[in-house]
Amino acid sequence: MRTIGLIGGMSWESSAEYYKILNEETRRRLGGHHCAKSVMLTVDFAEIEATQREGAWDRAGELLAGAAKSLESAGADLVLLCTNTMHQVADAVEGAVGVPFLHLVDATARRVAAAGLTRVGLLGTRFTMEMDFYRARMRDHGIDVLVPDEPARTLVHDVIYQELTLGRVEPASREAYREIIANLAGRGAQGVILGCTEITLLVGQDDSPVPVFDSTRIHVETALDLALSEPPG
Repeated sequence: MRTIGLIGGMSWESSAEYYKILNEETRRRLGGHHCAKSVMLTVDFAEIEATQREGAWDRAGELLAGAAKSLESAGADLVLLCTNTMHQVADAVEGAVGVPFLHLVDATARRVAAAGLTRVGLLGTRFTMEMDFYRARMRDHGIDVLVPDEPARTLVHDVIYQELTLGRVEPASREAYREIIANLAGRGAQGVILGCTEITLLVGQDDSPVPVFDSTRIHVETALDLALSEPPG
């Protein structure tokens, strides 16, 4: 099994989910006492969040590229960036390492396409929902993306930053998300992407009338597919 490198800390709550799912899925696939060979570098989310607010994406890219280099030096055979929003700077991260970088949006898009869907709703931070880096990459896979209207986008974003990244899971927010998901389905979304790694803490398939694509789980499962495959060469 190849060693999986995880750039975590954005937030640590979702990074803990990455680690949990990674090892649960490894045991499910391999049985016994198996767990994943992995190394995680946790960045300071306060520093990353500040770059988001300030629009300092180049600086964010430098920070995360440095984290990726550290993982490669620590023995990682592939690298995951454990956050949807920061895939805005994925090119900088990928360019910093010589090992494979597993792009979260590509993994999610392939899963959506495999389900035969061509139009999905997207929930995430305001950056993910409003900037083009996510939707453009999905379009490259032949998938059209719908996002909530205002004020729903603000609600989705605020719940992420004011609750989920601080470890709060509120029933009222779960109900609000359910209504937003139902609205996206009513607008023609054939499925819904949980496009922020914290959202899986709040809602899941039971909260949606259409198929849910949990980007966190998809990212981990795709990483394991690669880690457990025969090394190239």
